Amino acid sequence: MTNIQKPIYLIAGGGGRNILSTFHIIAAIVRDMGKAKPTIAYIGVASLGDNWFIYLIISGLLRVMCHCQVRRILIAPKNADLDKAQEALELVDIVFLSGGDMEAGMKILEEKNMVGFFQELSRKGKLFVGASAGSIMLANEWVNWRNPHDESTAELFPCLGIAPVICDTHAEKDDWNELKAALQFKEAGTIAYGIISGSCLKVYPDGRLEAMNGAIARYILQNGKVERQADLLPVDYTK
Repeated sequence: MTNIQKPIYLIAGGGGRNILSTFHIIAAIVRDMGKAKPTIAYIGVASLGDNWFIYLIISGLLRVMCHCQVRRILIAPKNADLDKAQEALELVDIVFLSGGDMEAGMKILEEKNMVGFFQELSRKGKLFVGASAGSIMLANEWVNWRNPHDESTAELFPCLGIAPVICDTHAEKDDWNELKAALQFKEAGTIAYGIISGSCLKVYPDGRLEAMNGAIARYILQNGKVERQADLLPVDYTK
């Protein structure tokens, strides 16, 4: 049976020279689709619960830089029409999960019973793109602390699991401390990925991984210790 699932794009936004990198990468994804003005569904549950101002900024950049149409899908509000949201998501070309607070975003999706719907949407061949917190939400799981002042209260909690990896985004200045903490809960041999600011991790349905627009840090858990591996580097297709 042919696998109709599409690659998942996990982008790490960033400041400075990387501030527009998210939109350059999405523009490249749109070009590869070969479709004039595809429609992108904007999912802003992690951005202050579907904040209108944040949507205006991001949607404007998506329209101008990526030559696409943008449809705002409301999920967080108490009066959100989830049937309408699901119908709209079935019709769009790309589902984009914005940045913000990924724990808050996952809580909203769980409370609104949307997790299974997103997973099924991916299985049916919908293309997913995440940015920063949205990328972590698309991955398998993440770490939090029940008491932020007590390291012993760390635990993993599930994310959407659409991209079968564990990752963090633009945390290179913190030496990927949270990513390494999350990795400690996994079985030996597990690799975790730090998506450096301005870069993108492309996750294929068969499990292959590709770095885009910059390097991806890699850590492995072995012998009870987290160790840095060689970075995953972009493929040079000109060679």
